[in-house]
Amino acid sequence: MKKTFAAIQITILLAMLSLPSKLFAQSTNTVYLDPKQPVEARVKDLLSRMTLDEKIGQMTQVDKDAVINNKSDIVKYFMGSILSGGDSDIGDNKTVTWANLYDSLQSYALQTRLKIPIIYGIDAVHGNNNIYGATIFPHNIGMGCTRDTSLVKEEGRVTSEELAATGINWTFAPCIAVVRNERWGRTYEGFGESTDLVSEFGAAEIEGFQGDTLSGHMSILACAKHYLGDGGTFNGIDQGNTVDDEATIRKLFLPPYISAIKAGVGSVMASYSSINGQKMHGSKYWLTDVLKDELGFKGFIVSDWSAIDQLGSNFEDDVDKSINAGIDMVMLPMKYKEFYKAMNVLVSTGKIPMSRIDDAVSRILTIKFELGLFEKHFADRSLIDSVGSFSHRQVARQCVRESLVLLKRKDGVLPIPKENTRILVAGDHADNVGYQCGGWTITWQGKGGNLTPGTTILQGMFAAAPNDKIVYSENGDFSNTKADYSVVVIGEKPYAEGRGDASDLNLSKSDIDLIKKMKSYGNPVVVILISGRPMILEPILHFSDAIIAAWLPGTEGEGISDVLFGDYAPKGRLSHSWLKSMSQLPINVGDSVYHPLFPYGYGITTFNNSTKGSAPVILSAIVKKDGKHIELTFNKPMSDISLNGEDFKLNKNGLPIKEMIEPYIKKDDNTTIILSVSKGFADNDTVSVSYNSGKVKAADGGLLEHFEGFKIYNWVSN
Repeated sequence: MKKTFAAIQITILLAMLSLPSKLFAQSTNTVYLDPKQPVEARVKDLLSRMTLDEKIGQMTQVDKDAVINNKSDIVKYFMGSILSGGDSDIGDNKTVTWANLYDSLQSYALQTRLKIPIIYGIDAVHGNNNIYGATIFPHNIGMGCTRDTSLVKEEGRVTSEELAATGINWTFAPCIAVVRNERWGRTYEGFGESTDLVSEFGAAEIEGFQGDTLSGHMSILACAKHYLGDGGTFNGIDQGNTVDDEATIRKLFLPPYISAIKAGVGSVMASYSSINGQKMHGSKYWLTDVLKDELGFKGFIVSDWSAIDQLGSNFEDDVDKSINAGIDMVMLPMKYKEFYKAMNVLVSTGKIPMSRIDDAVSRILTIKFELGLFEKHFADRSLIDSVGSFSHRQVARQCVRESLVLLKRKDGVLPIPKENTRILVAGDHADNVGYQCGGWTITWQGKGGNLTPGTTILQGMFAAAPNDKIVYSENGDFSNTKADYSVVVIGEKPYAEGRGDASDLNLSKSDIDLIKKMKSYGNPVVVILISGRPMILEPILHFSDAIIAAWLPGTEGEGISDVLFGDYAPKGRLSHSWLKSMSQLPINVGDSVYHPLFPYGYGITTFNNSTKGSAPVILSAIVKKDGKHIELTFNKPMSDISLNGEDFKLNKNGLPIKEMIEPYIKKDDNTTIILSVSKGFADNDTVSVSYNSGKVKAADGGLLEHFEGFKIYNWVSN
């Protein structure tokens, strides 16, 4: 899929001069070339002039690598659309190079008999993420946590401007999957697990991309994907099977498309996945009967990458099934000659009626006219300087800080002071733009390193607090461990569809060990988690004093520093229920049994400490390695006056145990009470603690309230 783009030999000036002069002259006798005519009249006129081969060409979408060395085939096969796949880098990958590519390919399309321009598609899913130097926004999972549709709309507008600078006029976004199982490797591409949230945010981003009108100066075509039910597949398997009755499908997964249609979305991408065993690319019921006829979608449906090939073993049959089901444009992306041949055979034999062809082509042409492609043929180079501009990066920075979800905070831990504070920073995600951005960034699966200009989290910290002493060691090895704070930045490595599917959402052992190591230095530990979905946090809860879910924030790491150092209060609220363990998946708000670690909508949105004298809150508990000591940690310092072992009751393997308990305050951490027991616990024991109202108090006098069956994480074997 990934190839090196050869230097373009033809200049844009020569390309334009090579075109017939009639291209730039308006004909009063040619309705479709007259922008003053209604779109419907222009479509009707152009369609009446087209041969079958020209119509087939409009239904053809190929990857640029298929024609980069055979540009004349654009003319020969009347190609209507070109795309760049996830690994389609070109030369230096800069904006002007992409603009040159677009203009060169477009110049060939304009040499066809009817001079119908191509529409060019790309996966600009969190900014124009294929281009070096573009502004990269948080992935959608983080945007959903902002709960700010106006901000998502602005993100779409900025993306459209940076895309329009290249000439490319179509983004395969937004993904409006309602994600119901976080095992799915595309979880981060969706806004969240709530149908309502996805419906609102998908519509907002569409409005940002497409502007008030598709013909706008910087408007690009949006593409709602992946229709239908892609976020609900069994076990979260990518391209898998969604198993539900129709009423549930309609309730959970259809509303975002209704909202997208109301927002004026011009294209929809069919899903690789199936509903109850029926591949979506072959489902006339869902594509035509529901989407087009029942919901009134007037745009066109595009297939996914080589997706029609999954309908069977015979390509001609696959074309037959998909086109008759309602696919209007086929993302081949290489087999355009085979498609041309198959379509001619299928039409000549009557298997695909001309009415279906004319419907598909009319839909495609309508969008091209609405985009103004017949009038604005080439890239608008006046926009090039806007790509990655300061103002755009400031929008992304705002998106980052508003997407952060503060999951845990002990009193007094955050924000970090900006003056005379010593901070130890560790973790391989602290100084890595590639890890911050995740998948679909420059490359399809993403990668680590400084793959595009941006500000890392560590760089953001230095910029925010120049008067602090900040020391970084990726592995947490410090010559002097005495500090005021430890910040540990951990998380997932980049991935995208398919390869991102996961059967285990536990943090890596190396990340867990690093956090324990940093906690052993005796400093308050702030954990920043970089991930495309909720991860299992129980092994680190006890060793962290604050936890921030930063998702995949993109290039603007200073957005994290904005919150970390208190310039802005945390704002984000969870767009997904946060699981305790893998056994809970799938877990979603509204389930009949619902006991997440953190519920949907949760987020600490203040730096205020708990009220003086309020009841302390237990945050975590562990059985230590020796099996004879249990640590209970609270949100505030505890008092060592009148601790009574009889107030605490332990439960082992489901049964209460009677054992002498000696409680005391941990020497170097007064937010922690240690329960010392004589017999101890084995590595496979499940342990919980309850508290009967007694005399245990916080240092500020707040009386600990009764609680039952708080789970204790067993570290005996770790």
